[in-house]
Amino acid sequence: MDNRPIGVFDSGLGGLTAVKELEKVLPKESLVYFGDTGRVPYGSRSREVVRRYARQDMDFLLGHGVKAVLAACGTVSSTAADIGARLPVPYFDVVAPTARAAVMATRNRRIGVLGTSATIHSGSYAHVIQQIDKGIEVFPQACPLFVPLTENGFISPEDELVRIVVERYLEPVREAGVDTVILGCTHYPLLSEAIGHVMGPGVTLINSGKEAANALAAALEETGGLCAPEEERSAEFYVTDAPENFSTVAQLFLGHSVEGIRVDITFD
Repeated sequence: MDNRPIGVFDSGLGGLTAVKELEKVLPKESLVYFGDTGRVPYGSRSREVVRRYARQDMDFLLGHGVKAVLAACGTVSSTAADIGARLPVPYFDVVAPTARAAVMATRNRRIGVLGTSATIHSGSYAHVIQQIDKGIEVFPQACPLFVPLTENGFISPEDELVRIVVERYLEPVREAGVDTVILGCTHYPLLSEAIGHVMGPGVTLINSGKEAANALAAALEETGGLCAPEEERSAEFYVTDAPENFSTVAQLFLGHSVEGIRVDITFD
């Protein structure tokens, strides 16, 4: 048994979709969440900047005594996996479990990948998918406006702004005839209703936060890393910008209210 908390981080609030899934599959586990809301989004940053931010985020969580780290950020997962692999605790990201789920879901072997510009340019999902099955065709699409939309609470498929942006980005993916779409950023599940409406009922959407949470849960169970059943659960949420904004939007992500704690960190 290991009663230390699980650490989760993201560039902003999108990682809360992974937290929501962890609350379902590991309801007794304590959590520490770090959202770098003062520097969101990561997806438009250079690779070097993203890697520097990722290292700082991981160090913050390690400073809170976590037993595992989940990079609930598609951009970090695509560009800083080697940094996570060197941590002194188990490290998990969203790419591999999400790619595996998509391969298992596709029927016509045509998979769309939606992600930030950095994630799409890295080619990370296509690389893992084609390692599993070289015959699968992958159709990547950068969707840089999805993160600011969700961070500001614009998620309704009936909202004209949401509809226009989603339709514009998804047009080439829909025309490619995919039957499976990876939501390659943990912000994107909040737009799943709008995305599903555009793609149609025959297309399966793969939630990267859900797949990563399930992979982490399975690994901790397999290695005996879960907490004791009688342990009292706790959850802490840290952000680098106004916690009032965090608390308001977090309600959309989690379905319940939480309080954000602002931290002023001097990063190296």
